[in-house]
Amino acid sequence: MRESLWMYPIVEVIHIVGFVILVGSVLMFDLRILGLNKQISVRALARHLLPWSWAALILIVPTGFLMFTAHANDFLGNKAFQLKMALLMTAGINAIAFHTGPYQTVKTWDTGVPAPLVAKASVAASMVLWLAVITCGRFLAYT
Repeated sequence: MRESLWMYPIVEVIHIVGFVILVGSVLMFDLRILGLNKQISVRALARHLLPWSWAALILIVPTGFLMFTAHANDFLGNKAFQLKMALLMTAGINAIAFHTGPYQTVKTWDTGVPAPLVAKASVAASMVLWLAVITCGRFLAYT
């Protein structure tokens, strides 16, 4: 990939587009849990947004791997990369914990009812984590 003038930038653009889709859908869902647009069903929004999130992961994972393999030696020792990977794992664990924990009772707070505090805490953490992942990704270009 390093030998091609255009391959790395194309892969990077696909990676960024994937992140835009993923983080955009996650932030819309998180904002709903925090109380924005309470008239929209949480379950209906999840049914609409989760497929977009999964599709984005299909773009992000292979392109991230390709970019990593092109600069593995540089990235392995890079603190921004290490932090990004740790934040990604934490965001993933948080998402799993949310969907296997507070989201299991979503029927009781689906529409017009505030989400439980634990759900709000989880999505607030989600927002911070994903924005930190993006920040670390941008720092890779400068470190």
